[in-house]
Amino acid sequence: MIKELLQDTESRMEKAVEAMERDFRSIRTGRASPALLESVMVEYYGTPTPLQQLATTSAPEPQMLLVRPYDPTSLAAIERGIMQADLGLNPSNDGRVIRVPIPRLTEERRRDLVKIVNRRVEEAKVALRNIRRDTLSDLREYEDEKIISEDELHRGQDDLQELTDRFVKKIDEIGERKEQDIMEI
Repeated sequence: MIKELLQDTESRMEKAVEAMERDFRSIRTGRASPALLESVMVEYYGTPTPLQQLATTSAPEPQMLLVRPYDPTSLAAIERGIMQADLGLNPSNDGRVIRVPIPRLTEERRRDLVKIVNRRVEEAKVALRNIRRDTLSDLREYEDEKIISEDELHRGQDDLQELTDRFVKKIDEIGERKEQDIMEI
């Protein structure tokens, strides 16, 4: 009973970490990465469409992204979508592909990005605490209903705290790595 609950808790915590990592992919570092454009939505025939469905994105150079549309008529719409995504990027097209130069980050912008990273790390920790709180209330409910004993409740609480500490440490490590990537010149 407790084992299944802790396994479910672990998978929920894993998803919280994955969500944070997914958020981090959209935060710019000094290098070009196709993941920067994952969140871009393009108005295509009146419908907001993810960029990945309309084009392939590659990074042929460290400071340049190349967007190759599947349909050449969507070139202007893709370019407009990238500009409207508020990523601070200025795409240019040559009629076949869109080149997106990635400007070097200023020291001030790097600090702003680090603040964003720290905020996202804290949000992930809050998500972990919420998951822990839910599991803890389930454990207490089991004990109230006499499904588990008081000793099993305390053992379950200790295991839950261990699990939470492990994921908090993992989140901190990922956050520090992202921070180092941003501050790297």
